[in-house]
Amino acid sequence: MATVALALAGWVTSGLWVGPNSRAITVNSSDQALFEWLLSYGAYALTHGENPLFTYLLNAPDGVNLAVNTSITVYAVIFAPLTFLIGPPATFLVILTLNLAGTGFAWYWLLSRLRPGTPGGTGSVGEPFVSSRLAAAVGGLFCGFAPAMVSHANAHLNWTAGWLVPVVVWWVLALRGRPGARPLAAGGWARNGLILGALVAGSFSIAAEGLFFTALACGVFLGVWAADRSRRAEVRDALPRLLRGLAVTAAVATTLLAYPLWLHFFGPQVFHGTGFDARVHSEDLLAYGAFPQRSLAGVAGLGTGLAPNETEENSFFGVPLLVLTLACLVLLWRAASPGRRATLRALAVTGAVFTVLSWGPRLKFDGTITDIGLPYAPLAGAPIFNAALPARLAMVVTPIIGILLALAVDHLLRSAAPRRMLWAGAFAVALLPLIPVSLLTVEREPIPTFITSGAWREHVSQGGVLAPVPFTLDVLPDGQRWQAHAFAHRQGEFAIPSGFFLGPGGPDGRGRIGPVPRATDGLLHEVARTGVVPPIDDTDRAAARADLNHWGAEAVVLADQVHGAKFPVDAEALLTATTELLGPPQRVVDVWLWPAPAGGW
Repeated sequence: MATVALALAGWVTSGLWVGPNSRAITVNSSDQALFEWLLSYGAYALTHGENPLFTYLLNAPDGVNLAVNTSITVYAVIFAPLTFLIGPPATFLVILTLNLAGTGFAWYWLLSRLRPGTPGGTGSVGEPFVSSRLAAAVGGLFCGFAPAMVSHANAHLNWTAGWLVPVVVWWVLALRGRPGARPLAAGGWARNGLILGALVAGSFSIAAEGLFFTALACGVFLGVWAADRSRRAEVRDALPRLLRGLAVTAAVATTLLAYPLWLHFFGPQVFHGTGFDARVHSEDLLAYGAFPQRSLAGVAGLGTGLAPNETEENSFFGVPLLVLTLACLVLLWRAASPGRRATLRALAVTGAVFTVLSWGPRLKFDGTITDIGLPYAPLAGAPIFNAALPARLAMVVTPIIGILLALAVDHLLRSAAPRRMLWAGAFAVALLPLIPVSLLTVEREPIPTFITSGAWREHVSQGGVLAPVPFTLDVLPDGQRWQAHAFAHRQGEFAIPSGFFLGPGGPDGRGRIGPVPRATDGLLHEVARTGVVPPIDDTDRAAARADLNHWGAEAVVLADQVHGAKFPVDAEALLTATTELLGPPQRVVDVWLWPAPAGGW
C-alpha cells in the first residue's frame, strides 16, 4: 500500500520532479514561493537563534507575525537539514509528495487497525473496522488522492498534510481507554491525552485551519454516535475517561502553544478575520456533482470553473460517485447491526452538516451568489470561523465518503460473485473519472547570479534592506525567493519591504495580503501588471525617496527577468519607470542596481 501511495503521489507531482529548482506549479507559483520561503526561514531561524514566529526580514520595518500565517514551523524544523542540503524548492517538493502519499497510507492504516472499543468497532475482539486490506486500501487511496487533495496539491503544504487527520482521530478515540485501566497504564487516558496534546500542538503549526475542522468533525460525529440509544451503556462507561483525557490534552496543548497562541491573537501585526469574502469562497451547490480539472474527466473536457480558483476544488466528486455513496450507505444500513448503524448514522449526519456549512452564508448556484441565507451565515463573523474559508469545510466530506467506500467493499467481498461484479462496475464508473493526472507546471525565471553568487553582500549590509523591483507580493514573489536562497545557502540575511503574507490593514480591521501599499510600490506594481509607464514627475520622485527612507533601503535591485505568478512582467517597462524615479542605475553582475546615497534617499 505504501508503495502504491508513493507512486501515485510521484505521478501527481511529476511535473516538478523534472526540475525541482527550475519549475513551478502553474496555477499557484505564488504559494509555492511562500512555502519555500517558510521552509528556508524556519531553517535559518533554527540555526541562528531567531524567532521562528515573527520576523523583521519581511515587511521592513514593521515585520510580519508568522503565527497568524501558515508558518509550518514543525516542517521547517524537521526538514531543515534537507533544506540546507538540496535547497528550499526541492525540499518543498519532497514534503508535497510525502504529504499525498502519507495521507493515503494513514487512512489505510486507520481503517485497517481500528478495533472494537472505538466508535463503530463491532464483532469479536481483535476484528478491525474493515477486515479486508483491499477495502482499507480503496478507502485510503480515495482519501489521499480525492479531488480536494489533488487540487490543494497546487502548492498547499498545509492542506495536503491530510495524514494528520487519521492520526488525530486515532488518538481522540484512544482517549476512551480501556475499562478498568489504571490512569497511566498502556492505553490509559492520561498517556493518550499527553500524546494527543503534543499532536495537537504540532498540527497547529502545520495546518491550524485543518485542525479546527477536524475538531469540529470529531465533535459532530461523536455527539451523534453517543446519542444513539444502543450506545448509551458504552457512553456512560467511557465518558469519564474521555473527559479526563481531553483535559490532559488541553493542558498539554495549551502549555506547548502558549506563546504561539498569544502571538496569534494578541501579538504585533495581528488582525481579526481574513480579507477573503466568505460568500465567494464557499462551495457552489453544483460543485459536488462536478468533475475536477486535474482528473481523467477534467482533461477529457468535463471539468468546470465552479471553484473560486484551481486550488479550491474542495468537493467535485461527480454525480456518479455521489450516487454510489448513497447506494453504499443504503447497502450498509440494511446489513448493519444496531452498533454499526450508530456509526453509519453519525457518518451520514456529519457529512450532511459539513456539506451544508461548506455552502457558506449565501447559496451559490452555478457561479451566482443568491440571496438565500444558509446556516453558516451566523458563524461567518464568529472568532476562528472568520479566519476560515467555508468552502474548505467540504474537505471533511472526503474521508466520510472514503470510509463508506471502504465499508462497502469490505461487505461486498463477502457477497456472491455476480453481485460483486455488478458493484465493481459501479465503483469503476464512479472512481475512474476521478483518477488524478499530474499537476500543471511551468519554467520559472531563475534567481539572478547577483543573489546566488553572494554579490549582494557588497551592496547591502547583513540584515540591511534590499528592495527588489517590483516590490514583493503574492503575484510577484521573486524577493522572497531571493531571500530563501540566501538563507538556505548560508549567505546571511537581507530584509525586504513588502512581501507575501497576511497582515493587518484590510477593511473593517480584517487582514489583507501584504502591507497597505505606499505610493512607490503601488506605482511599480501597476507598471509590472500593465507594462505601461505613467508620466512621472517630481512629486512621484519625492514620494519614492520618502518611501525608500521609510523602508531603510540600502539598494534597489531589478533583475533582467521577473516572475509574475498571474501575469507576465515587462522588465523593460520597470527599468524605465525606476530610472525615471531614481535616476540611472548601475549594472552589477546581471541586475540593475540603485544604491542608496550616502546621506539617504
